[in-house]
Amino acid sequence: MAVDLRPEPAGPATDRRRPASVTALHWVFVGFAGLTVGALLGGSDVPVLRAAALLGYPVAALLSVLAALRGPERGRRITIGLHLVLAPVQFVFGIPAPVALLGIPLSLTILGLSRPRFPRMSPRTRRIWLVLHVGFSVGWLGVALTMTVLAIIGSAAGSPALRHGAYEVLHVVDLAAAIPSMFLAIITGLVLSLGTKWGLVRHWWVLVKFAISVSIPVVAGTVESALADELALRTVDPAAEPGATGVALTACLAAFTVALWAATILSVTKPWPRTRWGRSADARERTARQPAMGSRAERTR
Repeated sequence: MAVDLRPEPAGPATDRRRPASVTALHWVFVGFAGLTVGALLGGSDVPVLRAAALLGYPVAALLSVLAALRGPERGRRITIGLHLVLAPVQFVFGIPAPVALLGIPLSLTILGLSRPRFPRMSPRTRRIWLVLHVGFSVGWLGVALTMTVLAIIGSAAGSPALRHGAYEVLHVVDLAAAIPSMFLAIITGLVLSLGTKWGLVRHWWVLVKFAISVSIPVVAGTVESALADELALRTVDPAAEPGATGVALTACLAAFTVALWAATILSVTKPWPRTRWGRSADARERTARQPAMGSRAERTR
């Protein structure tokens, strides 16, 4: 599904000027990119991904500077193209440098304020993306539940071998299953919301579900993975006990599972009214339809 980078049609409700907040956030991102590059220079267990991030962030920073300095419409095009790519790519960059995960909400905020427009999906395309999103989301929930069980086993096991094995398997599941599942679930959900009538900010249930989905990888990359790594290393010693760290890891993973169940319930029940952005969009669409309806009425006379 392609994004429409053209300017919105001119009209009394359309502001062609670039919001000052977007320009300010460009410079915030430049500073964030420099901070992340500094963290990446400290070393990583995944040198290929570290090299990709070390190349990607300077390029992104340069494009952010260009977007901030160019005119409103050209800057908007650069901004949308850049952060459409960066929002998902920073999941991958977060493996060698967890701080990169903090760039995801920053990129999504910049992207949202730039107001990209997406064409509506055909029914067939929508069904395909819906199947993909449901499948990846269920997989993510299953992985979260599996990791919670492994954390409980590691914390409660009396056998040192079983304790260490549980944390080792948890670490592998985290890298091999949790990261791909969350990445694909969020991307398919984002495409599905932007390409259908639901939108990303028009309905509270969609917005809350998306906030849950984005907050989990941020917390996982900055807190949960550090706890899991520490326990996998600590329990190499048969005499070592998980202690409070084991409890913290279990609580963190259990919270992820509960949050994903909450997102599932939101998808089914679709509670709450529209947001103010949704009401504004509805008003604009009604205004745009009125001239067309008037023209058809005149032709039928």
